[in-house]
Amino acid sequence: MSLDWNRHLREQLDWHWRVHFRPRLEGLTDEEYLWEPAPGAWNVRPRGTGTTGMAAGGGDFTIDWEMPEPSPPPVTTIAWRLGHLIVGVLGVRNAAHFGAGPTDYLTHVYAGTAAGALTQLDDAYHTWSKGVASLGEDGLHRPVGPAEGGFAEEPMATLVLHINREMIHHGAEILLLRDLFRSR
Repeated sequence: MSLDWNRHLREQLDWHWRVHFRPRLEGLTDEEYLWEPAPGAWNVRPRGTGTTGMAAGGGDFTIDWEMPEPSPPPVTTIAWRLGHLIVGVLGVRNAAHFGAGPTDYLTHVYAGTAAGALTQLDDAYHTWSKGVASLGEDGLHRPVGPAEGGFAEEPMATLVLHINREMIHHGAEILLLRDLFRSR
């Protein structure tokens, strides 16, 4: 029996996106988006008000971060997690593999509102989904190349599986933060 691995890989993430994750982001308020669930939480903040030495961003808002990441890592907000998905998980890969414009943590224009971040997330997700579909079966076997650093020789299927894990993992964290905000 032959399997359409491209379809199965896409459906795994798409089911999570359509049924679980994206519907539960409806109604996200700016207060929730920026809510800090613990002291010292990393967030997206107006330029010049960051709490870390390496706040980054190309617009009116920056994202808190440090390199190397502290151990243990800080608690992060919904805004920070969405920024991570938009830039580090999807955006960088869309640029490297599917012809999207370049993006990185230092120059990305972070959204100061929940609605703005959700628009960015939707755009990044749809670009990724279309890009993975365009790979077909053969494209899943090709090496990811130098954009993925030490993983350059790994097949695209490995990257697609990694992005699925990242989206599901961080999506669940974001939804938990919404639950905590609602029950505080």
